[in-house]
Amino acid sequence: MKIEDEIKSTVPLAISKKIILNILYTQNMQNEKFNELMKPYDLSGEQYNVLRILRGQKGNPANMNLIQERMIAKTSNTTRLVDKLLLKNLVTRNVCPENRRKIEVLITQKGLDVLSDLDPKVNEHEDNFSKNLTTPELELLNTLLEKYRNH
Repeated sequence: MKIEDEIKSTVPLAISKKIILNILYTQNMQNEKFNELMKPYDLSGEQYNVLRILRGQKGNPANMNLIQERMIAKTSNTTRLVDKLLLKNLVTRNVCPENRRKIEVLITQKGLDVLSDLDPKVNEHEDNFSKNLTTPELELLNTLLEKYRNH
């Protein structure tokens, strides 16, 4: 369905406006479905992202700076996110022995178990969003979005 129909626009839209609206509309649609997936685990998308970053550390601690650099949403309050994950026993937080101003964060086994349970569900969610496109179309879309973002 065209974006004009989705938003019930009665005026012609410039192509640049259509692109932005399409991206935002698609992002909202994807976020709603992803949030439904996270709800039973009492996780936000940002908390899930932190857990994935920590799992990617393969047992090595991450400091707040590293987590922030790798976040998809750069405006996320990393300290608050880690605090919430701490309360759920999904991460641990310790003061670095070499530098007492540095905080080290590690994913717990419970956090790893949650991600293991979520992995197939997230994969299915991602596959579901791309099922209407062929592999060449997906590759082209990815290339175009990267080109668009890196204006």
